[in-house]
Amino acid sequence: MSSVRMKFLCDLDRCIDCDGCSVACDSGHELALDVRRRRVITLNEGIPGKEFSTSMACMHCTDAPCAQVCPVNCFYIREDAIVLHDKNTCIGCGYCLYACPFGAPQFPRGGIFSTKGAMDKCTMCAGGPEETNSKEEFHIYGQNRIAEGKVPLCAAMCATKALLVGESTEVDRIYRDRVVARKYSRGASQTPSTYPGNAW
Repeated sequence: MSSVRMKFLCDLDRCIDCDGCSVACDSGHELALDVRRRRVITLNEGIPGKEFSTSMACMHCTDAPCAQVCPVNCFYIREDAIVLHDKNTCIGCGYCLYACPFGAPQFPRGGIFSTKGAMDKCTMCAGGPEETNSKEEFHIYGQNRIAEGKVPLCAAMCATKALLVGESTEVDRIYRDRVVARKYSRGASQTPSTYPGNAW
């Protein structure tokens, strides 16, 4: 496996809850109204000094609990550790939603009986198993910006550069440099390299 590992990191001292990341994701990938691959959440709302916001999506976990419970093996992990899935294999059972600690898997609720469709989640703008940058790949998974040498839409649109994405050691270096420069940190939400799931 490649030594390069891609990751997301949200700098909690920079996120201003503007929702630019989630709007860019929804719009750029032409997502259905009931599917949110990324969202901003605010914790401790209204509590002075304790309130903070963070941008959440699939965290592309090392152990990927979603993949561990999928009965049809629709998940696969790329060399750079991006966790993707095949919508044509997904049966919409929902096991991945229960396994994911971040609530990343999304299921469209269309139809008369509100039946679930194939699961949708953040692809880190890396497409899917179809031909790279084909019309089919865009239609099913959205823009494959990684193949184009671009950062994911969410990070590209982040006005305060709170949302970082890229090779993990470089993302960690940028965050450490920020903390040293400002001399404080409320922390970061990021791809867990040793998520408790490893012990499950």
